[in-house]
Amino acid sequence: MSDRAVLHVKGRVLVGPDDVRDELWVVGGRISYERPTGARDIRTVEGWALPGLVDAHCHVGLDAHGPVPDDVSEKQALTDREAGTLLIRDAGSPSDTRWIDDRADLPKIIRAGRHIARTRRYIRNYAHEIEPEDLVAYVAQEARRGDGWVKLVGDWIDRETGDLSACWPREAAAAAIAEAHRLGARVTAHCFAEDSLRDLVEAGTDCVEHATGLTEETIPLFASRGVAIVPTLVNIDTFPQLAAGGETKFPRWSAHMRALHERRYDTVRAAYDAGVPVYVGTDAGGSLAHGLVAGEVAELVTAGIPPVEALSATTWGARRWLGRPGLDEGAPADLVVYEGDPRADVRVLAAPRRVVLDGRVVG
Repeated sequence: MSDRAVLHVKGRVLVGPDDVRDELWVVGGRISYERPTGARDIRTVEGWALPGLVDAHCHVGLDAHGPVPDDVSEKQALTDREAGTLLIRDAGSPSDTRWIDDRADLPKIIRAGRHIARTRRYIRNYAHEIEPEDLVAYVAQEARRGDGWVKLVGDWIDRETGDLSACWPREAAAAAIAEAHRLGARVTAHCFAEDSLRDLVEAGTDCVEHATGLTEETIPLFASRGVAIVPTLVNIDTFPQLAAGGETKFPRWSAHMRALHERRYDTVRAAYDAGVPVYVGTDAGGSLAHGLVAGEVAELVTAGIPPVEALSATTWGARRWLGRPGLDEGAPADLVVYEGDPRADVRVLAAPRRVVLDGRVVG
């Protein structure tokens, strides 16, 4: 399409779960619900249109061993784009991916800077590894580097105890989160286990990744404070394999990981039922492949979240949470078109018919 071309999307346009329109127009890369006058170069796309999908926990520029070259980052971003993911909250990366912002053909990224972890308490080559007395300074640094988010590693295996345990004293976490908020950034934290959650929520964290350690005692705390979770169930599905690999050296940790995996669906469903905000994230870019967003939505449905709510967790609701527009008048035309109604069957998300980014059909 040329810069002067007009895109006509017709069929069913899902502006919201109950706001369904017959068509929209894309003029100059922006959405309009009024037919442009005098338009001649028109391309038509038909189907069920959704806002570009959101992966709220994704790592562009990272693989299982650490930072990757730009050409690998590009392939990761393109894989996500082809799956319909047009907005990524990059939940921690050691790579500088700012160059992606200059590429109109790649997904938009909201960055959380680099992970901040306790010394020798995270995956090698991923994070700043520091002690509590330096936490405030590093949070301030990453708040300035990121796009309004900071990522903490809230718990990890403690080799002395042989099990998961919290990484930060409550006072250090509270001071660091307060500093992030002072600088205008929100904070999210990687948490698998139970014992890190109350301190982090009471310290003011805005979100928790994975949140497999939620219990009937901590779920009401999350709900009352509006702390969101991004369960990454496609990642949690790898827990049995991880547990098997650590069985000999860390049997307590292995048993714990299996237990967290076994109750994963019950945990997510209980959180949702209590009113905890739940969003879609895949944790792609570590050991997981990119492009898994449809599978994560399906996992939320398996956990018992109603299909329309699971859909919102990667579209309307997720974009609102991240402060980005959907299919609004005048918004950038980032949308995905499908053969059928994804509200009726979320498995439709696995097969995008067309992908439109900044008004251009790119897939």
